[in-house]
Amino acid sequence: MTLYEGFDQERIASTSHDVSPSDEKAEDFVRTAEIGDGWLHPRSSNYTFVVELTDGARHGFGVYKPEKGETPLWDFGTGLYRRECATYELSKLLGWGLVPPTLERQGEAGVGSLQLFVSSGNESNFFTLQKSHREDLIRMAVFDMVVNNADRKGGHCFLGPEGELLGIDHGLTFHFQYKLRTVIWDFAGDVVPETLLTDIKTLQGMLCADDGASAAKLTALIDDREMDALRQRLEMILVNPVMPRPYSRHDIPYPPL
Repeated sequence: MTLYEGFDQERIASTSHDVSPSDEKAEDFVRTAEIGDGWLHPRSSNYTFVVELTDGARHGFGVYKPEKGETPLWDFGTGLYRRECATYELSKLLGWGLVPPTLERQGEAGVGSLQLFVSSGNESNFFTLQKSHREDLIRMAVFDMVVNNADRKGGHCFLGPEGELLGIDHGLTFHFQYKLRTVIWDFAGDVVPETLLTDIKTLQGMLCADDGASAAKLTALIDDREMDALRQRLEMILVNPVMPRPYSRHDIPYPPL
């Protein structure tokens, strides 16, 4: 893997991206594509590589986060890449399509997560979308409640190539303790929309089913204590469907973007 001092944005932007997040075969592409050369992302706290992906005639890029490159944390154990994968699986179960396909893959630096890199061609982030995409952003805010996201910065959500809202960087999710830390507090005190509650109720049924088949991929990625906490969060949202408020400045990530 070639490591450059800088992140070759021009080359990545000008090279073909044949697979979009909404493509029905996007997950297969991430699963089977050959991982080529890449670039070490200069602004990541963990080792994060943008790598070329090729599968036959299809070409694209992926975000590869190997476990070996994770910075040790006092409150999260190793294997943050599994949380990246679990967040994608939960988004699929909800049917919300908020996370680009993210799967466990073996790369040059070992096992890690591989996520489809999305080149949107715009400079969107939470702050640029704050007024124009409120309906999409409340879905993202509710999603972060469900996965217990401890690191939703403004640049971690943006518009994809088809104008859809997408979220990335989900390594700090699914902790069994309350960890919600986000820039999206615009909806504090608002009632969760009924359509979202319906989807959450459906998800609750999947996670409580005796066979557990629907959630098998998710349960393989997070432990029993985290699964129990997830079920509890779903129940709390359904019983009291009100968006939370920040308790202190520590509930807002820094830097915010």
